[in-house]
Amino acid sequence: MAKGAKARAAARKQRDKWKAKRWFTVRAPRNPWSFRVIGETLAEDTDQLIGRKFEIMQNELDGDFSKMHVKVVFRLSEELGGDVLTEFVGHDVLKDHIRRQVRRSRGKIDDTVDVVTEDGYYIRFKPLVISRSRIKSSQKAEMRARARDAILQMGATSTWIQLQKAVLDGSMESKVKEAVSTISPVRTVMIRRSQMLQSGVTVDEGPTLDEIHSEEKAAAAAAVEEVDVLAAAEASAELSEINESTDISESDEEESTEDESGNIEEDSDSESSPDFASMTVAELKLLLKEAGKPVSGKKADLIARLQE
Repeated sequence: MAKGAKARAAARKQRDKWKAKRWFTVRAPRNPWSFRVIGETLAEDTDQLIGRKFEIMQNELDGDFSKMHVKVVFRLSEELGGDVLTEFVGHDVLKDHIRRQVRRSRGKIDDTVDVVTEDGYYIRFKPLVISRSRIKSSQKAEMRARARDAILQMGATSTWIQLQKAVLDGSMESKVKEAVSTISPVRTVMIRRSQMLQSGVTVDEGPTLDEIHSEEKAAAAAAVEEVDVLAAAEASAELSEINESTDISESDEEESTEDESGNIEEDSDSESSPDFASMTVAELKLLLKEAGKPVSGKKADLIARLQE
């Protein structure tokens, strides 16, 4: 067989890998996000999912649009019936946002701090402090030391979940700013990166996945019921409008019928009483003779005699 024919035969035998892949629903961790759906991922087998990183912007995660520059990182840890569970492994501030904060006329202090939490997690934080003006090296060293002490103290007395909340809502940054602002006025304090280096004790708090599924089904059923109620209300409103228009048309027809009957009666009355004023005197006298009444007098007397 020719070389080209062998290649074509091999290409026909090769299966399409995309057809074997399927979509999996990615859910945020149990605490504090209660297995919220954060996206989907494509994989051929569940073994390919475990350990994969999943990134999402913080404003898409919790709706805080002041955090559009913060990227939250999850790691896929477990697959359950088409749902992929994740764990929070850190966050990252976009470099464009950091670059906009740094200026030649400002001081920049950054550091790397490794913390062991109360529940045994080994976490790395990278704080960044931007002063309002240029500062001395001794001031930078003192501010760096105070920022490190604040982060170490907070990490040693908090769990990993508490540190997650502190990093994402800005309370850790506020504590660092409070510690360093006594040395020099500070423009910006940010934890530009956090990274979980080693896991610790997992705390099972919050609703289970089955409870979340039942809540989602109940919410979907309630939404469908609400749509049905709205559709029924719209249909009843349309029927009432149709009935009102029908009643109005019937009343209009009755009024027109009454008007026609009234006109007919008036015409009959006018026809039953002839117009004597338009007749001549001779015609009036003829009518009086037929009625057996006297025919002498003026036209007005004749008309009055006929109308008696």
